Amino acid sequence: MTHAKLYLNACGMVNALGGDKPTILKHLSEGDTAGVLPWDIKIQDKTVYVGQVHTRLPGVPEQFKQFACRNNQLMLAALEQIKTDIDELKSTYPLDRIAVVLGTSTSGILEGENALQAKTDKGFYPESFNYRQQEIGTPAIFLREYLGLTGLAYTVSTACSSSAKVFACASRLINSDLCDVAIIGGVDSLCRLTVNGFSSLESVSAGRCNPMSVNRDGINIGEAATLFILSRNESNIELLGVGESSDAHHMSAPHPEGKGAMAAMRMALDEADLQASDISYINLHGTATPLNDSMESLAIEQVFGTETPVSSTKPLVGHTLGAAGATEVGFCWLLLNESEGAVFLPPHRWDGQADEKLPAINLLKEGVQVEISAGTAFLSNSFAFGGNNASVIIARRK
Repeated sequence: MTHAKLYLNACGMVNALGGDKPTILKHLSEGDTAGVLPWDIKIQDKTVYVGQVHTRLPGVPEQFKQFACRNNQLMLAALEQIKTDIDELKSTYPLDRIAVVLGTSTSGILEGENALQAKTDKGFYPESFNYRQQEIGTPAIFLREYLGLTGLAYTVSTACSSSAKVFACASRLINSDLCDVAIIGGVDSLCRLTVNGFSSLESVSAGRCNPMSVNRDGINIGEAATLFILSRNESNIELLGVGESSDAHHMSAPHPEGKGAMAAMRMALDEADLQASDISYINLHGTATPLNDSMESLAIEQVFGTETPVSSTKPLVGHTLGAAGATEVGFCWLLLNESEGAVFLPPHRWDGQADEKLPAINLLKEGVQVEISAGTAFLSNSFAFGGNNASVIIARRK
């Protein structure tokens, strides 16, 4: 198989930091946590913090009403930002040569929850409910039909690494000549099922999440959508490497020594033909759960040492689950693509109370800059239930 150079030509995103890229970049660089707030829905009689999108969301057109759900509205909000680029794709490539590969973990289950509540209260499902709204594979199928494409379309669902793995999946499709270009990314919307589930695992923080702190007590769930165009067409940002591993250590706990995480990061470095010292910034998975932060800091120390700048952006947007991989690669894309010269890296927001049991990795303080130039490379980590891990490296090429 020939491995072509692949580029991330365009990006659209929406999350708790904002509904457009300039706003998101500004709040990202400032380390703005204002978007992670108490949810108006109590979970097990407790108040929880979530990263919620408050910007206007487009409606799903009537002809696609079977796909009408908040999850797909979030995706359309990201799509609006790259519509011109996609229109150009459709005029350049046959419609059956444009693939769609997306990651999700919740899809439109919120609409299923609401429909079930209506059934419980009134004895029947609302007329607006269609099972396709909540199907896990819906996002990719909906996007293909909405855009009038006829090529490959499928959804990846590996929990929190879902939309990190799409970078590898779509790369394989292009390198296998199964498509010429791919629309990739991830989307997940808030729902009670997910927050209740993590709460039952005692993994939800009592306040805003506190990654790497001795006081860390769990995650904040968030919602987001991020879409990219992946192709051989040269542009500012190149996809250099993706590492995937599956250590299968435990259904919900990571390998305590970070073996799977290390394997994914080393594989990404090998594919990118880079040394650890070539990475200028790492976006941590950084969930603020005791086990994840412990193993990830160990893995970072083993592969990169303690000098590479790192931060978790989950205190800014919450853990966006199936959308987390694409969202956090999107943050790296913004920093590399939207800036000239020095850029402020996202500060690591926490209480500053270090856990002496963890390696002292280089958690970014506010106001740290890096010079962006040709070859500057960033890495983003995503680790999921079952030890399903993915690391993605992108770099500035112009």
